[in-house]
Amino acid sequence: MNAALELFIDSFWDILLPGLLVTIPLTAISFALALVIAVVVALIQFANVPVLSQIARFYIWIIRGTPLLVQLFIVFYGLPHVGILIDPFVAAVVVFSINEGAYCSETMRAALESVPKGQLEAGLCAGLSWGQTIRRIVLPQAFRTAFPTLGNSLISMIKDTSLAANITVTEMFMTTQRIVARTYEPLLLYVEVALIYLIFCTVLTKLQTSGEKRLQRYGKR
Repeated sequence: MNAALELFIDSFWDILLPGLLVTIPLTAISFALALVIAVVVALIQFANVPVLSQIARFYIWIIRGTPLLVQLFIVFYGLPHVGILIDPFVAAVVVFSINEGAYCSETMRAALESVPKGQLEAGLCAGLSWGQTIRRIVLPQAFRTAFPTLGNSLISMIKDTSLAANITVTEMFMTTQRIVARTYEPLLLYVEVALIYLIFCTVLTKLQTSGEKRLQRYGKR
């Protein structure tokens, strides 16, 4: 029992450190890029831009219809066969951003469509351009509507980053696998990494709840 407790304590920081230095940055960068992709794709569909809207729907269809792990393997292991070499961390960011962007774009599209059309018409009548109306009136309301779902997507993504271990990104899960290979204590260590993921997700959940309350107060003004 003492040996197990000692291993648990010693390995905690060994696992937490790559979580703070790799898992969290990987999640933050990927999700930020995913939001940019999501907003652009959602606006293209919302405005029903010819050709581009078809391309956007095709992108969503492909990404949502194929497994994330397969996408990681295609980019990291497949592209080198056509001469494209990508750093593991960069490959993970690219894949997570594109994958999450497809899902978040549907969230944003639904949020944009939930904004009353009169808001857009009022902005245009007030002399604002279409772009200004979208940026100043429609998007803020859409983000308030989409915030809970986007928060859930962020929480889901921080868990999905464990898949990056399959393309040699040294994040929390890969670090845990290496410690398991050295100590032969899979149950203890996998439970430990699960607890660390739970801690990260709990913090994000608290932040999400706080953000929702702030947005509710803002919406009542």
